[in-house]
Amino acid sequence: MMQIGSTVPANNFQIFQTRFSVNCNGSTINGCLSKNTTNTTTKNSRQHLLNLEKLIGTEKPPLIPFEPKLAKNDSVEPENKGKGLLDGLNLPQIWLENKATEDMSPRHLNRLQRLLSKNGIEYSPRNSLASRWREYHGSNNWAGLIDPLDENLRREMVRYGEFIQAAYHCFHSDPTTSGKEAPSARHVAVPDKAYKVTKTLYATSSVGLPDWVDKVAPDLEWMTQRTSCIGYVSVCEDQREIFRMGRRDIVISLRGTATCLEWAENMRDLLVKIPGKMNPSYGQPKVQCGFLSLYKTGGAHVESLGESVVTEIKRLTELYKGENLSITVTGHSLGAALALLVADDVSTSVEDVPPIAVYTFGGPRVGNRGFAKRLASQNVKVLRIANSQDIITRVPGMFVSEELDKKLRESKSVNKVLNVLDNNMPWAYTHAGTELRVDTKNSPYLKPNADVSCCHDLEAYLHLVDGFMGSHCPFRANAKRSLAKLIHDQNSNVKKLYTSKANGLKLNLEREMQMSNCLPSPS
Repeated sequence: MMQIGSTVPANNFQIFQTRFSVNCNGSTINGCLSKNTTNTTTKNSRQHLLNLEKLIGTEKPPLIPFEPKLAKNDSVEPENKGKGLLDGLNLPQIWLENKATEDMSPRHLNRLQRLLSKNGIEYSPRNSLASRWREYHGSNNWAGLIDPLDENLRREMVRYGEFIQAAYHCFHSDPTTSGKEAPSARHVAVPDKAYKVTKTLYATSSVGLPDWVDKVAPDLEWMTQRTSCIGYVSVCEDQREIFRMGRRDIVISLRGTATCLEWAENMRDLLVKIPGKMNPSYGQPKVQCGFLSLYKTGGAHVESLGESVVTEIKRLTELYKGENLSITVTGHSLGAALALLVADDVSTSVEDVPPIAVYTFGGPRVGNRGFAKRLASQNVKVLRIANSQDIITRVPGMFVSEELDKKLRESKSVNKVLNVLDNNMPWAYTHAGTELRVDTKNSPYLKPNADVSCCHDLEAYLHLVDGFMGSHCPFRANAKRSLAKLIHDQNSNVKKLYTSKANGLKLNLEREMQMSNCLPSPS
C-alpha cells in the first residue's frame, strides 16, 4: 500500500505536527513546541501511520494499477473500524483495478481460502424431495425450476456431475484393459456414500489400429485399445436417502472421450437409422454412426455397452420390484451422447420401466428430430446443461443454432423443406430435451477468454452450475463449490487475482486430485 506519510512534504512535516498538537491542559499551542513534546508528537504520528499501514498492507508498490498483496504477518484491527477507514481513503480512485478491495478484507480472504481449499467443499441445502420428486426428476420438463434455478435442482445436478467425475477417475486410475481376458472388478469411488456400484460398464470401438502402433509406444497401449471402462451403474441403498428422495434411485454414469479410438468414433458423424419401426408422426429416428457403434459393439470378453446396461437395469428393477424407483442417466461429452442412447434403449427394452431422467453436461448433438421426438414419446426426460462458449455443444450438424432452426420452422413452407432434410440429409442433427444454458463469461473467477478445454471441462461446468441463479442474474455470491480443483485443472484460465491468492495462502493444489478432463494427468 502507498505510504500515507509520503503525501506530507518533508520540509513541512514539523508544521503539520505543530498545528495538530495540544498541551497537557488541552489548549492549542500556536507557538514553538518544546523538544520533548515534539519528539512525543512525532513518535505518536509515526505510530499512527504505522497502524494505518498495517490496516492497508505493508507492501510499497509503484503508483500504477496492480493486484494488492496481503503481508504474511499483518495484524488487522476490528472489521468495522478497518472497513470504515479503507472506505474513507477511497482506494479505488488510486488503483483502478482495485474494485475487488472488499475481497481483500480478512472476512473475504477467509471465504476465499475456504473456496480454494479442497476441504472447504460445501453443498446447497439437502432438502427433502419426497413430495415433489417426480417434478425434480423431470415429469414437467423442469418447468419453473430452471430460470431462476431452484436450489434443490442445482444441488441434484452438481451431485450427478460428481458421479461422472467418479467414472473418469475409475478409468484414469487404471486405463488399461486386457484384450486377452475378461476385465477384473474395478473399484469406483462413488462420491455419494448412499450409493453402491453394482456393475462396471465398458464400451468397444468397431475400428482398430495396427499392432505395430503398440510396439512403437508400448506405454500408451491404453490409448489404442478397443475396449475401455466407460462408466458404471449404482443404486441407492441408504434408507434415509431413499426417504429424502422419495424413491430408490438407480444411476448410470458415463465419462467422456479418453482414447484414440473413441476420438475416431466421434469423427464418424453421418446419421444412421436405429433399430425400431418408423413412426409416421416423427419420421425415421437416426443417430450419429460413431456413437451407435460404441454403444452396440461388443468386445472379445465383454458385452456391448447396450447389452450390459439393459441386462443390469432389468435385474435391478426385478430385485426392487414394488418400490418407488427412478432411473437417472448422466454423462459428459461423449458420455452425454451415450446417455441418450442408453435412455432410449432402456425405455423400450425394460418392462414397467421406472421414470427415466437424463442429465448431460457439454453434450454434442446425437441424432435428428425423429430421434428427439422418439425420446419424448417414450417419456424420457432430458436436461441438457450447455456452456454458451463450449463448441462441442454445437456439433455435429448442419445448423449452428437451435434458435435459428426454431425460427425457420415457424414458416409452414420452410418447415416442410426442413422436415424433408431431417429424413434424408446425413447431417440434419438437433438437440433433444430441455436446456439449461450457462456461460463461462459470467464467472467472476474464470477469464472471459477462457480456452476451449476450460469451456468444455466438467469441473468448470459444475462451477458454473453452482453459481447460476438465472439467465439475467449475476453469479451467485454465496456459491459454495470449492475452487481448488478448478484451479488445479484450469490454472491458466483462472483470473490471476485468484491464482496469486492461492499461492499466497500456500494451498497445496499440486496434490493428487481426481481428473475430469478428457486425458489423464501426466505421470
